[in-house]
Amino acid sequence: MKTLFVKDYEQKRDWYIIDAAGKPLGRVAAKAASVLRGKHKASYTPNQNMGGFVVIINADKVIVTGNKTDDMLYRHYTGYVRGLREYSFAKLIEKKPTEPLLRTISGMLPNGRLGRRLMDNLRVYAGSEYPQTAQNPQPLEV
Repeated sequence: MKTLFVKDYEQKRDWYIIDAAGKPLGRVAAKAASVLRGKHKASYTPNQNMGGFVVIINADKVIVTGNKTDDMLYRHYTGYVRGLREYSFAKLIEKKPTEPLLRTISGMLPNGRLGRRLMDNLRVYAGSEYPQTAQNPQPLEV
């Protein structure tokens, strides 16, 4: 079997919009990661940027089930001694409403150059307003 490589100028990149209001964090992230990766296309190739562009609105209204609002912790290290910082989901969504979705989606994409290029095709907004209306994004159901 021969692997087919699609040139960049031959690819058709569509714009999609996901409304995350009242939807589970993981399901929204999994759908967005799959579309960013291009797995919904018949010409999917794992080592190429095949996917479309994704706009996620109402990221501050995403939900998590159970006690995850208090139990799920997000950590980052400042680089200094004793610089480990922890935030619960509730505090992080209050401080930076788009951060939980960005972290979850980036964790579902490959690590390295390809994953960073795929994250450039993602736009996440806390409210319902977004500037990509000229691209006419198609609604994507989760």
